[in-house]
Amino acid sequence: MLTYGPTERVSRADWKFTIDLGESGSMSWTWEDLMAMPQTDIHTDIHCVTKWSMLDSDWKGVDMDVFFEGAGLGADITENYLMVRSFGGYTTNLPVADVRGGKAYLVHEFDGEPITPEHGGPVRMIVPHLYFWKSAKWVESIRFMDEDAPGFWETNGYHMYGDPWKEQRYWGD
Repeated sequence: MLTYGPTERVSRADWKFTIDLGESGSMSWTWEDLMAMPQTDIHTDIHCVTKWSMLDSDWKGVDMDVFFEGAGLGADITENYLMVRSFGGYTTNLPVADVRGGKAYLVHEFDGEPITPEHGGPVRMIVPHLYFWKSAKWVESIRFMDEDAPGFWETNGYHMYGDPWKEQRYWGD
């Protein structure tokens, strides 16, 4: 478990995920809403910037496309990037294309068990094809952006994209 700062303790009762829709307002989901959505079992490898990988990990959660459709966005997202925000203030940037089409999920289970607070529970995002710092723990919200902007780790020297197959760990990679 690698975390900057304290482990956030967010109860299921207090957890809420919000998509900022700009001038159109926002759309939010509670824990109960999340549990009522179509659930996906995800079997994948994950890669950490500190040079370890976990092969064949099992997660359960909701495809990000389900949230976009629920917010009335469908294929109509015109912005190219989004910023993920976590309870506690952590942020990370992602291209919208990297969270569409079954590439990213909000997950609440790992190996058949609820995700512990130390690992980002009750809900974290996973974006398995990128380094795991892009898979924000304690996910709270996203907002869309026309231009890319660095999140927490990106501001502190990590690569803006983070492709493990290209070893994009730090700014110069």
